[in-house]
Amino acid sequence: MTQLKDILTNHREGFSKMFLFDITEQDILKLDMSVDNISVPVDVYNNTDTLAKHISEELKRQNKKIAVGGYMEDRMIYRKSEHFGDGDDARTIHLGTDIWCDEYTPVRAPLNGKIHSFRNNSTFGDYGPTIILEHSLDDKVFYTLYGHLSAGSINNIETGQYVCSGEVFAELGNNTENGNWPPHLHFQIISDIGDNYGDFPGVCSKKEIKIYKEICPDPLLILKF
Repeated sequence: MTQLKDILTNHREGFSKMFLFDITEQDILKLDMSVDNISVPVDVYNNTDTLAKHISEELKRQNKKIAVGGYMEDRMIYRKSEHFGDGDDARTIHLGTDIWCDEYTPVRAPLNGKIHSFRNNSTFGDYGPTIILEHSLDDKVFYTLYGHLSAGSINNIETGQYVCSGEVFAELGNNTENGNWPPHLHFQIISDIGDNYGDFPGVCSKKEIKIYKEICPDPLLILKF
């Protein structure tokens, strides 16, 4: 993992912006959805509508363009779906970074790669349409995952298809197709995909943190924020 972190750090200046619009530090609302953030009422996380309203109100109140956050957060929101389990095995630790912006916002590849796999993970609370890209830098192969996309993003694409750095290859989905979430992109780096195809855990249990933190480094190593 140290090797991948170092490689990404060394190449970071050459990565493309993931969106067509410019984003400065002043444009970003750092959204804290962790269980430790007691300033947010628990009922905000009850359903898609209340969460969407909360994010929209915070963006407006703080005069920000997009909301970003989530890496390694322990989140209460996953309790809304049986998909994430319960008890000691409940998966509540978020392994990617979420970027909350408008539905159908185009998504660009941050670096050259090819489509490793794609799938509509349609279970309630899951990713919805998902694309995984495979990359190679300094002879190191790794992967990036893009979840909560539009249904159209996985039409007319093929496994092995080449994607250029900066190329628009997907768009964000709405809440009827993206796993029932307010529109956002789940972006995740994966060092070892194993036999996963079109899917990879985006949330782990507390007892799995050490394992998954090694496999999934901080997405800010690639994101141009």
